[in-house]
Amino acid sequence: MTTAPSRLSVEHLGRSFAGRPVVEDVCLEVAAGQVTCLLGPSGCGKSTTLRMIAGVETVGTGRVVIDGAEVASNRLHLPPERRSVGLMFQDFALFPHLSVEENVGFGLTGDRKARADRVGELLERVNLSGFGAKHPHQLSGGEQQRVALARALAPRPRVMLMDEPFSGLDNRLRDGIRDTTLDILKDEGTAVVLVTHEPDEAMRMADEIALMRAGRIVQQGAPYNVYNAPVDKAAAAFFSDINVIRGVSRGALTETPFGAFLTPGHADGAPVEIVIRPQHLKIDFDRAGRGPNPTAQDGTAARGTVTRARYLGRESLVEFRMDFDQSILTASVPGVFLPKPGTALWLMIRRDRCFVFPGR
Repeated sequence: MTTAPSRLSVEHLGRSFAGRPVVEDVCLEVAAGQVTCLLGPSGCGKSTTLRMIAGVETVGTGRVVIDGAEVASNRLHLPPERRSVGLMFQDFALFPHLSVEENVGFGLTGDRKARADRVGELLERVNLSGFGAKHPHQLSGGEQQRVALARALAPRPRVMLMDEPFSGLDNRLRDGIRDTTLDILKDEGTAVVLVTHEPDEAMRMADEIALMRAGRIVQQGAPYNVYNAPVDKAAAAFFSDINVIRGVSRGALTETPFGAFLTPGHADGAPVEIVIRPQHLKIDFDRAGRGPNPTAQDGTAARGTVTRARYLGRESLVEFRMDFDQSILTASVPGVFLPKPGTALWLMIRRDRCFVFPGR
C-alpha cells in the first residue's frame, strides 16, 4: 500500500529571537485533505511556526517544501503570495469598505466571468448566497468567519494556515462553523495546519495532532493515540484534569492506596507518579449497597472522605481526601451526584487507564 505524498513538508524548522530559541527542530508532513493541528499553550512557538510556513517570518534553520518545491530555507524566502497558501486568523481581516463579493474575489485573477463564478460557488458553499452585496459590518461574527474562509479558498491554495480562527466566535456557533469549515477544506483537497491552544478543538478537527512545548514538538500522532498514550505527565494534563498518585518503586512494584502497581523499568527506590483522569476514578457503590460489583481490572478499593462536590451540568466532580496518605483525588460522575463533605466512600481505579511516569 502506497501512502499519499505530502502536500506540505516542514523539515527541522527553527527560529530564534535575540538569541533565544523560539522554535526548534519542528518537522511536519501534511497530505492533501489532511488537517494537522499545532496544539500547545501560549508562547510555545506554534504561531511562529505557522508564520514561517506562510512566509510572514523568515526561517532560521530547516526548510519548508510545498508539493516538492522548496519555498523557504536559510537561503531562500518566497513571499506568501508565491507559496499558494491561504491564511485565516482570529480577527478575519475583512476589508470593511468592500462588499462580501469583493472581499471573496479580492486577489483572484482571470476574466470577470470566471472570477464571478468562483465567488458565487464559494458563497453557496458557505451558505451565504444572496449576501454578496452586504458589507462586513452588516454580518454576524459567524457570517464574517465564513466570508473569510471563502476569501482564503478563492484562489485554490494548496495549503491553508489557520491561527485560532474560531476563538472569537460565540460558543453556540463555534461547533457548527468548525464542522462546515472542515467539510469544505477536505472537499477542496487542501492541506491544513491549524493552530490552537484548545485541546477539544484539536480533538474535534485534526487528523493528526502535534503537541508543542517550549518551541518543540513533544508528541505527534492521531488524536486517539496522543490522548490515550501521553508521552509524559504534562502531555496528559494538557488534555484534561488528572489525578497524580505518588509512590516509590521497590522491586518493580509501587504501593498505592489502590494496592501495588507494576512499575517495571523504574530503578529500585526511584520516585514514581501514577496518573489517572477523573473519569476513570470510580466510586464503588457496591460497598454502599447501591450498585454492581467492581470488575477485576479495578483491583483494590481505597477509602476516601468527600471534601467537596460540584455539579457541572453533564457531570459532577467529587473531591476526596484519601485515608491511605491524605492525598487529594477527584472523580467525575455522570449526572448529579453531590455527597455531603465528610461522607466516606470507597473508590476504585481503572488500572488499564493509568499512566506511569518517573516522579520527582
